[in-house]
Amino acid sequence: MSRIVGIDLGTSTSEIACIVDGAPVVIPNALGNLVTPSVVHIGKEGEVLVGEPAAEYLFTRPECTFMEVKRLTGSDKILRAHNVDYTPEELQSKILQYLCDCAEAFLDERPDRAVITVPAYFTDVQRRMTAKAGELAGLKVERILNEPTAAALDYGLSNLAQCKNILVYDLGGGTLDITVLELFEGVIDVKASCGNNQLGGKDFDEIIMGMLADASGDERALMRLKKAAEECKIALSTEEDFEIVLPFLLTAAGGKPISVEKTLTREEFEQGVKDKVDSTRTPMMAALADAGLSPSDLDIVLLVGGSTRIPCVKRLVEESLSLVPQSLVDPDLTVVRGAAIQAGILEGILTGEQELVLTDVCPYTLGTAVVNEGLYEDRLVFDPLIPRNITIPVEQTKLYYPRHDYQTTVCIEVYQGDCASPENNERLGDVLLTGIPPARTGKEPVEVTFAYDMNGILQVKAVVVSTGKEVSAEISTTGIQPRAVLDLSKWESAKGAKRQRPVIRKAEKKIESDHDETGELELLVRQIKEALLLCDEKQVESLREELVELLEEPA
Repeated sequence: MSRIVGIDLGTSTSEIACIVDGAPVVIPNALGNLVTPSVVHIGKEGEVLVGEPAAEYLFTRPECTFMEVKRLTGSDKILRAHNVDYTPEELQSKILQYLCDCAEAFLDERPDRAVITVPAYFTDVQRRMTAKAGELAGLKVERILNEPTAAALDYGLSNLAQCKNILVYDLGGGTLDITVLELFEGVIDVKASCGNNQLGGKDFDEIIMGMLADASGDERALMRLKKAAEECKIALSTEEDFEIVLPFLLTAAGGKPISVEKTLTREEFEQGVKDKVDSTRTPMMAALADAGLSPSDLDIVLLVGGSTRIPCVKRLVEESLSLVPQSLVDPDLTVVRGAAIQAGILEGILTGEQELVLTDVCPYTLGTAVVNEGLYEDRLVFDPLIPRNITIPVEQTKLYYPRHDYQTTVCIEVYQGDCASPENNERLGDVLLTGIPPARTGKEPVEVTFAYDMNGILQVKAVVVSTGKEVSAEISTTGIQPRAVLDLSKWESAKGAKRQRPVIRKAEKKIESDHDETGELELLVRQIKEALLLCDEKQVESLREELVELLEEPA
């Protein structure tokens, strides 16, 4: 069989690597560069350009040149070029095909198997669509690997004898991932993951663009503005100010040209992105709380992703964890190197002294909707089968009963999330089980099994216990979009916030005064704010009781 390659399919850039002589080697693209822009250009005759040549068309043919498509993974967004429609996974497959072309030139054989990395906080839908992009590119996707876990593999291969608690802070072009793991004598044990699939360097670019001009509606001007914003962002990581000059950017009413000339300081940039950078502290503390650790338990913080080069990002991490992040891995290449290491493990070529053992977790709670019979009214509630941050692969089974007498069909609705109300979680799909023998309620049990594999893909099975009749499926994901990220800063305007404000303020003061011992508090505060924004009154009250109890515990 052909060798397995590792691929980092990123928002801004993509890379490919393989194991050579027991070590990961990043494969150069056609121009000799290790990093390839994740840009695709479609020509009039359907010809495809990827990477640097495609990026040149962002300014001249933006209507048929696509960038940052990863942000659309799992959505029903359709992208059009020359009257031909493309899905996000079809465009991503073009990037994968190009990377495989580069690997074929480097290896003298075309790879047809791959490990592809995704953000740890990618949903089941997004993972499936990434795997589909691989299949469209002619690849057998052997493993979907979480990006922070890949970075840990890269670090772990060079530090096999260490025993340390590690936090990986991965802020790339389009996503944020926080993963807490333990490395002990060649075993990488992932404890917890948290993150935000809609936060990254792209958002920082847009903030700079807003500081410069409003070019909405003019694609060419927007591309020029974005390129200038990216250059400015990168420069301000090492310089105190940066001059932006964009002559004849726009045309005003009457045909008068508008140019942009502005010097942006690092202080102005950092003030502009402060809220977004500060928002990354919450998932950091949530991941630690889920892992059962406090900041003082950490030995190493690894920074991954190009956006971690921004000075205020590094400061935020250091101040939040009271630990200086270490530059022990290459922020841009560590993920693809880790993917290649996972490929080597699957191939069996990293053994003996180089052997690594990896465990990972399910980052989301998965469950179904059930009817909770109350005294006055019945209520639909979310019943978890697989809790978030449980080690994978995992399989969980529960017994349920049809709600009505003589009911012969049940629909197993599958949800992903942590809210008590199913409608406030992300619905992944459903499985329909028919042929249940008609009987009185409570007489014919149905056994439901959720199985979550190492690729983060869910299989659901339902069985009529009395007859053995079974139905199973990988949940249909067509057209489902990832759940929007809640803006926690708006919690005070939510219904019922006034009653909860005193206890939340009390908790936040305790968090500010004692970072080391407040991981559980931070998690509860975040959850109660989410519940307020989602108008889940019962969840709010339940969380409030937990919060009050925790605050009243003796120090």
